[in-house]
Amino acid sequence: MIHGAGGPPSGARAAQGPGWTEHLAAACQGVGLSSAYQPIVDTARGTVVGYEALARFPGFAEKNPEAWFAAARAHGKAAELEAAALRAALVARPSLPANCFLTLNVSPELLLTESIRDIWRSQGDLGGLVIELTEQTPIDSYLELEPDLNQLRAAGALIAVDDAGAGYAGLRHLLALRPSLIKIDRELIQDVDRDEAKRALISMLGTFASRVDAWILAEGVERVEELDALVALGVPLVQGYCLARPGPAWEPIGLDVAHRLASKPPVTHQSIIRDIVEPAATASSTETAAAAFGENPALQSVVLIGEHLRPVAVLDPAAAAVGMVSPGMRVNLDTPISEALARSMTRDRDSRFDPLLITDNAGRFAGIARMERLITALAAADG
Repeated sequence: MIHGAGGPPSGARAAQGPGWTEHLAAACQGVGLSSAYQPIVDTARGTVVGYEALARFPGFAEKNPEAWFAAARAHGKAAELEAAALRAALVARPSLPANCFLTLNVSPELLLTESIRDIWRSQGDLGGLVIELTEQTPIDSYLELEPDLNQLRAAGALIAVDDAGAGYAGLRHLLALRPSLIKIDRELIQDVDRDEAKRALISMLGTFASRVDAWILAEGVERVEELDALVALGVPLVQGYCLARPGPAWEPIGLDVAHRLASKPPVTHQSIIRDIVEPAATASSTETAAAAFGENPALQSVVLIGEHLRPVAVLDPAAAAVGMVSPGMRVNLDTPISEALARSMTRDRDSRFDPLLITDNAGRFAGIARMERLITALAAADG
C-alpha cells in the first residue's frame, strides 16, 4: 500500500505537533518524499508479476508513513500528500517490466478530488496500474464514486480492495465495488498455517473472488510456513517480507523462495480449466479480427486482446464486422471446471454458451475453454 507498512501511527498528538506545517508543505511538493516497491509473486510459477508502491520519507526525521498521512488528514492536506506520493510512485512507471502491474493506494474519499484526478489525467493510458482502495473512514455509499471508478476502468486501470477482512473492507465493500483484485489483510495471514478458521475464511474469499472474476492477493507473508499454507490453499498471488522487502524499482525475489514455489506441485483437488484450455486466434482490434475472418472463412471466432495481453471478448464474424464488443467472461487457469461451468450459466441467455476467456495469474490471455469441453470433462470426472 502506498501508505506503507511499519509501526503504529504516531497518533493525533504527534500529527498536531510542531513542524508538521512546514514538513507537509515540503512533502506535498515532493521534497524529501520517494517510493519503494515490493514484489508481488505468482505462487504457481515463483515469478514476480507485479509491484506495490510504498511511500517513503527519507528526507525527514519522521520515517513512519502512517504518521505522515495521519498528520496530512489532521492538517487538511490528505489529497495533496496522496497526490505527491502517487507522483513519486509513477516516476518509475515507464521502466515497469513487461507483463508486470503496479499497485497504487488511494483513499476512496479522495478519488473525487482534483488533486487525484489530475494524476490520472497526466498518465493517460492507465493499463498496468491497479488502484487500491483503502478506507481510513467508513464509506456510506459507493454511488458517488462510480463515475470516477468507471473512468479509471475505461482508461485501463484495475480496481483493488485493500485489507479485505479488516476494518470496513467487509462483504458490503466487496459487493459494491466488484474489484479485480482482493488483498487479504495481514491479520488473516498471520499464523494461517496454525489456524484452521483463517484457512477456511481465506478459502471462502477465494471462492468469492473466482465468482466475480477477481484474484486474491495475500499480503504480509512473513514466514515460509505461512507461504506454504497459502500455496496449499491455492492463493494465486502473495507478497511480504518472506518473499522480498520493499526496495528500489523492479528488484527480483531471491532464488531460494522462487525455487521453493516453482518446485511445488500445482493444487489439483479436482479437474481444472488448465486441463482443457485451447489456443485461439487473437487480434488487437475489431478491424484486424474482421480481416482475419475475411482471410480464413472457416474461422469461427477470434479473441480480442487489450493492453498487457488481457483478453477482452470473443468475436464472431458479425461482431467483428460491425465493431461490436461485448466483454466476455474471464476464468483463471486453476479454476475448477465445475465452478467455471456454474458461473457460465449465470450469463445472459445470448452469451451463455460462448467460450470462456482463460487467463493466467497475471491476467494474461492463456486460451479459451469451449462449453462442449467443459461439459464433457465434468461428465468424465463424475463417471
